Amino acid sequence: MEVKMAVKESTTVVMEKNVHIGISEEHRFQIAEGLCRVLADSYMLYLKTHNFHWNVTGPRFHSLHNMFEEQYTELAAAIDEIAERIRALGFYAPGSFTEYKELTTIEEAVGVRDANAMVSQLVVSNEKLIATVRTTLPTLNEASDEATLDLMTQRLHQHSKVAWMLRSTLE
Repeated sequence: MEVKMAVKESTTVVMEKNVHIGISEEHRFQIAEGLCRVLADSYMLYLKTHNFHWNVTGPRFHSLHNMFEEQYTELAAAIDEIAERIRALGFYAPGSFTEYKELTTIEEAVGVRDANAMVSQLVVSNEKLIATVRTTLPTLNEASDEATLDLMTQRLHQHSKVAWMLRSTLE
């Protein structure tokens, strides 16, 4: 039996019944809801970073092209981990652009051609993702969900480091 619960008006989190992992149903829902937002932000950041990898030009082409590739490759692995954690909590992970667009805080990058603008947008997007991850922490602590807390701590560390590295290339 499935129970549908709204994340936003047109996006739902579907919960499986009979999941007994020592976290209450209410907490599992709140955690999954937060993870869906982290997943959407991560996917949109992945898409933006990959776009910039393909389209960067100029004297810093090689270094930025390689940096962006490292970043989107790491994001691809993280996206999989986040979605699998949502599944482990007994929910279905969102997987469409429509759902991601409704859940994300990250703006799309359309027509960005300047390398500095790309880097600046990636700094802002990584910082927005950090803020989204931080919104999950109180519930994770309250629910004693160490597995998800560990995953979110790793994401905080990674995106903080990436934002710092990107900011450093602008100086």
